[in-house]
Amino acid sequence: MEKHEVDEIVKTKAKKKDIEDHDDILVKQLCEGLDAYRKNRLSTFLSSFMAGLEIGFSFLLVAIVYSTFNSEIKDEYIPYLASFVYPLGFILVVLGKSILFTEQTSLLSLPVISGKKTLGDLISLWGIVILGNLVGGYLIGAFIVWIGPELGVISYQGIENLATHVNHFTRDVILGSSVLAGWLMALLSWIITSTKTASGKILIIYMITFIIAMSGLHHSIVGNIEVFAGFLVSDKITFIDYVTFQSTSLLGNAIGGVVFVAILKYGAFLANNTKED
Repeated sequence: MEKHEVDEIVKTKAKKKDIEDHDDILVKQLCEGLDAYRKNRLSTFLSSFMAGLEIGFSFLLVAIVYSTFNSEIKDEYIPYLASFVYPLGFILVVLGKSILFTEQTSLLSLPVISGKKTLGDLISLWGIVILGNLVGGYLIGAFIVWIGPELGVISYQGIENLATHVNHFTRDVILGSSVLAGWLMALLSWIITSTKTASGKILIIYMITFIIAMSGLHHSIVGNIEVFAGFLVSDKITFIDYVTFQSTSLLGNAIGGVVFVAILKYGAFLANNTKED
């Protein structure tokens, strides 16, 4: 389905109603997904790299909360307090149009589900996006580990507490938690498509990522920075801990976005159009 075909469908439906329905959003998502496959791969990598850097501001703010309130309030309350600043990096990334893996899982898989791209195309593009996100995360994480203590706003103890809080669960729990986070992030992309105003988009981004933070769900790109930073400053986080966490959270995020958003919503689209026929 080409962009002009999608636009024609949306225009036709717009004549009949003032708001977009499920089908309108899906064809727009499909169009965006196809556009992503047409982009230059270096451009995609650089956009993903920028997302990895920009999402580091969520880590910076959360680490400041963990460092500032360490020993000031009970440890179990600090994650809930940090939840209020966690969404701010996501606002920068999503409104800035950088490519974040968890926001793109459903978007990039729709062309495959619809038969317009192959599974190999998807894995190749996902690989570029994930690589860019991780490399950007490594750089900003290492930089914050240095600059934060130098500025006196972050402590090594705060970073260690944050990393151990994120990583102390069993692998099964991290996987299940990541599925839920991936589901929510794909929904974020879906809802943003139907939202016209900047203030509305900011509210949606804040609400969904706040749910992720408040619930302690695992996000593979922010979590990458959190656990990697813990690995840099603490003996409590080993390299195996980091690799296990990262691979598990990536898998869970992918499952959540693809299964619970892309496949189910595309299935609803097909069922609706079959009924109309």
